[in-house]
Amino acid sequence: MRRSRIRRPAGAVALALGAAFLGPGVPSTAAAADPYQVLVFSKAAGFRHDSIPAGITAIQQLGTANDFTVTATEDVTAFTPQNLGAYEAVVFLSTTGDVLNGSQQNALKGYVDGGGGFVGVHAAADTEYDWPEYEDLVGAWFTSHPAIQEARLTTEDHVHPATAHLDDTWTRNDEWYDYRSNPRAGVHVLQSLDESSYSGGGMAGDHPITWCHPQQDGRSFYTGLGHTIESFADPDFRQLLLGGIQYAAGAVEADCGTGDPGPDPGPGGDRAEAEAYTSSSGVQAAPHAAAGGGATLGYIDHGDRAGYASLDPAGATAFTAPVSSAGAGGTIEVRAGSATGRLLGSVAVVAPTGGWDAFTEVTTTLTAAAPGAGPLFLRFTGGAGALFDVDRCTLTRAPATEEGGSSDVHLFSYPWYGTPEGPAGSWRHWQQGGGVIVYSWWGRGGYEDSLAGDVLDAAARHGIEVAWHIEPYNGRTAASVVDDIAYLEGKFGDHPAFYRDAAHGDRNAYYVFESLRTLDWSALEAVKDTAIVLAQTTDTTKVAHFGGIYTYDGIAGATAPGWKQAGDYAKANGLVRAPSVAPGYIDDRAVPGNTTPTLGRADGASYDRQWNNALDPAIGGDPTWVSVTSFNEWHEGSSIEPAGSDPPPGHGYETFEGAYGKTGAAAETAYLDRTAYWADRFEQQRR
Repeated sequence: MRRSRIRRPAGAVALALGAAFLGPGVPSTAAAADPYQVLVFSKAAGFRHDSIPAGITAIQQLGTANDFTVTATEDVTAFTPQNLGAYEAVVFLSTTGDVLNGSQQNALKGYVDGGGGFVGVHAAADTEYDWPEYEDLVGAWFTSHPAIQEARLTTEDHVHPATAHLDDTWTRNDEWYDYRSNPRAGVHVLQSLDESSYSGGGMAGDHPITWCHPQQDGRSFYTGLGHTIESFADPDFRQLLLGGIQYAAGAVEADCGTGDPGPDPGPGGDRAEAEAYTSSSGVQAAPHAAAGGGATLGYIDHGDRAGYASLDPAGATAFTAPVSSAGAGGTIEVRAGSATGRLLGSVAVVAPTGGWDAFTEVTTTLTAAAPGAGPLFLRFTGGAGALFDVDRCTLTRAPATEEGGSSDVHLFSYPWYGTPEGPAGSWRHWQQGGGVIVYSWWGRGGYEDSLAGDVLDAAARHGIEVAWHIEPYNGRTAASVVDDIAYLEGKFGDHPAFYRDAAHGDRNAYYVFESLRTLDWSALEAVKDTAIVLAQTTDTTKVAHFGGIYTYDGIAGATAPGWKQAGDYAKANGLVRAPSVAPGYIDDRAVPGNTTPTLGRADGASYDRQWNNALDPAIGGDPTWVSVTSFNEWHEGSSIEPAGSDPPPGHGYETFEGAYGKTGAAAETAYLDRTAYWADRFEQQRR
């Protein structure tokens, strides 16, 4: 039988005793609970954090001050139903790797589902990757982190005991985790990271870092903070940790209901109910039957503000919202990144409308924010008293791409994924329409060469152009590539789908895969006036005689090694720069048994991180084009193609289930849709 673990406050004597053992810099809670026990587990099967001893000491001190007993262990035999039943909460303190066997996993899951509490600290998200249910328990799995540095956090919940003591923002030094997927839809976010405040954030501007959620009859709390030894001496972090433990143990009640407003799962994310803010100061939701969603952003006074992690102002050209006012009226400032961030535009006069239920629409043009500038913030100014209410916020973006696609986004394409003669029964490369594909070509007279005319014809029917990916066929040399260019130009150069870049002298484009196999490319000088030939490298000492550079590797796109230096070199030397991005890469389809290199899709987070790297001038330089690596896994949908939601069993085929929050058939084209979104963002930036 499941049991409720919410505990009732003890008497005043217990409260006084708890205060007598107060830890450094942490106040006792307003109402103490019955004494209880907490298990702290810190086994590391991977990287071991040197902050673990400091963390154990801090939790022990918190327990002494707040009437709970701490047992610290790395003994996995503690994970039995009988033993766990003695504890009100289990803390995974920077655990790493596969630490529990199947029976121990079942014991932990049964314990929490039955009413127990779970607390994850920092690397708890870097644990139990072979146990899918653990991801639900902790909220999200770790994927990467930049260097330790200072960053700014936004407090999204000022009521929960873990964060009630914090101001709207909190700046501190730590190791900032990115996660394989954004947990927001399934948890209650308490804190998020402002990615504009530090370098290397990879969560596309919406970056939860501390959260909680119910877990069946139990409770789960997680914070990504706590990498450094110094963290556990910080009174604010200790109070955050205490509030999380007390919530998980049921010693205090807190609302951790899920379903926070988050990013629009479709591309763009350009509309949100104003009352669905993710950070705020002063404002509240106000019920209004006439408003969208039945409520507005209300109780607005001078100096109040609201932030929207779901709204990205990058590329937006206008802001629109219905407003109502029986008060003083005032001004809406539209800002990027924070309430004091860059001013993009303002509604100079929001006049009284005659009543709180009388709405009129206001709008202002915006100076578009750059990618990565951070989420939308509204700041309100005016006279004394209530100013106005705000209903649904809408951002407008001018279409940046040509109808049907962008000629500056090049999608690598392979004929064996689907042809009219194959099992697919049709071409599988044209659903998005428009743009440029880079066709895999293995030399004259080969299979791909024989299909090239049909590919060009199909591309023309869909408004697509074709560039060329010259693969490392047997005997390839610089001279043979020059001959290949002449051959392709002579055979297909008059075809309407044959790609030529108007911005670079109407030259056609050839990507040379594994160009480093050949040392001397001086023969390319013969075609420099008619063709753009790109080397696959970021080593600028290896690009002599080429007209451009690209990377191809989707794994490199996640960390962008050498991208900035290569981009700066290309710009200074008049070369085309086409960094490559991909949703992920799993190599064992191409090389059976080869599990590395591997980069998981992370439900879209990997793709967004790579696009952000490519478009961030501080990371990716200033790209001319962006190339999208189509190859991800063989025999299933690739980065820019659909993946069936119900593949034949027995082959280990993956689907795109969960990508950008989409499921079933809607997920089949998730990356196609997201590619169109990022192509538009790229064109906006180029403007």
